[in-house]
Amino acid sequence: MAKATWNGTALAESDSPEIVEGNHYVPPGSVKREYLQETEYHSTCHWKGLASYYDIVVGDKVNKDAAWYYPQPNEGATHLKDHVAFPKGVEVE
Repeated sequence: MAKATWNGTALAESDSPEIVEGNHYVPPGSVKREYLQETEYHSTCHWKGLASYYDIVVGDKVNKDAAWYYPQPNEGATHLKDHVAFPKGVEVE
């Protein structure tokens, strides 16, 4: 079980996270989207592809570019499609 929390708020819970390179990728259906806002930021991983980012917004607090996902992952990373990783300041237990 993986539970992602930030600022005292549960962002996601999943019995089936993918753990890759130390990050928990939570399936899209397990994420509380009301706390996520898409950003313009992107990064590239040499084997996973182009990552898109979310700000996490809880009340009046914002954790900028604090979660990412791969909308069209490269071959070999397709199991991560649309899964959300919460590494930046988010507690995952």
